[in-house]
Amino acid sequence: MTVLSVSHLSKRYASYASSLERFAGWFGAPVKATEEFWPVKDISFSLAAGEALGLIGQNGAGKSTLLKLITGTVRPTEGTAHVGGSISAILELGLGFNPEFTGRQNAYHAGGLMGLSQARLAELMPHIEDFAEIGAFFDQPLRTYSSGMQARLAFALATAERPDVLIVDEVLSVGDSYFQHKSFDRIRSFKATGTSIILVTHSLGDVRSLCDRVILLDNGHVLKDGRPDEVVDYYNALIATKENAKLTIEQRREKDDWLYSRSGTKAVAVESVALLDSDSGDPIKTAVSGQNMTVRTRIVAKEDIPELVIGFMLKDRAGHTVWGTNTWHTGQVLSKLAVGDKVECRLRLSCALGQGSYGLSVSLHTGDVHIDNNFDWIENVEVFDVVNTGGPFFIGTSRLEHLFEIVR
Repeated sequence: MTVLSVSHLSKRYASYASSLERFAGWFGAPVKATEEFWPVKDISFSLAAGEALGLIGQNGAGKSTLLKLITGTVRPTEGTAHVGGSISAILELGLGFNPEFTGRQNAYHAGGLMGLSQARLAELMPHIEDFAEIGAFFDQPLRTYSSGMQARLAFALATAERPDVLIVDEVLSVGDSYFQHKSFDRIRSFKATGTSIILVTHSLGDVRSLCDRVILLDNGHVLKDGRPDEVVDYYNALIATKENAKLTIEQRREKDDWLYSRSGTKAVAVESVALLDSDSGDPIKTAVSGQNMTVRTRIVAKEDIPELVIGFMLKDRAGHTVWGTNTWHTGQVLSKLAVGDKVECRLRLSCALGQGSYGLSVSLHTGDVHIDNNFDWIENVEVFDVVNTGGPFFIGTSRLEHLFEIVR
């Protein structure tokens, strides 16, 4: 069942030579704008019941404008957005709140704007107050609130009743860790009971863990629409692309449906990566939890390079980062590579992982992150399984050395 249908949605802001010309344009007069800007242009997608959609993109990509068009707080220039049910949105911190009203008064006022009756709000008020957890401040003026307290009040009100569509635009990022966990638990419970979610955030970990699908916006257009791992990896590469004009991006699915992504200028390139048993030197496709492993990476310089950093990252099947580091942080930066120089890097590590499937990524760059001169960055260049045979049972992705001490 489709609960949201967006068709060719666009928004145009225009400047005119005079206020008179702008006024004439309102009535259909053929007045030409001196300047125009389209923050959202020709966007179409649909959202099914219970589906969680992530909207990502750099600042100015059009995310917030798109949400305002969907909720009706901004009228579209072209296209339509149809919502088949109730919608609740947290678009901007304090939107619809009066700084002179108390938290309780703002809950009644903003709740009324959401379409809730005063009688229904009176029933919900104890739950809103309890979830917000701001204590005596609930009856203090909003101007005395911190941004985190405003976020608590806004989220508690927006989720007081389960809507058909819940939109959250970055507002939770100002909250503390405890309230973020609490809020995401409520979002997950809503999703499990059929609420559709649209989440706008720069926290790509939240996108991977919560969303079924992700749309990447760039300059008001849909650049990519697909599975979280595919779109998030493409977005990471896109950020590097903007820093490196010659960088290219390629993606394909292989290795039992893991996404293989590669980007970079190839001024220095990875020739091969092998995952080996540290003792025998044999290739590993299935590792035993606790096994000693070696990642052998062979690299060749295609241009003269003053500095090279080699990085590695492990992700689980859901795309969550399990571990990562690079030679910048270990103080082993390579310097002055000439054309044709070859380097072999051997990373030795213990497979302190739980049962599951894992992807190994490798990156070649300068500085401490891959956006600094991204030479070669390969997501999931090696994919392997981990089994736990002979060791004590445990759950999770990390095998932590442990010892129980029981005192009676």
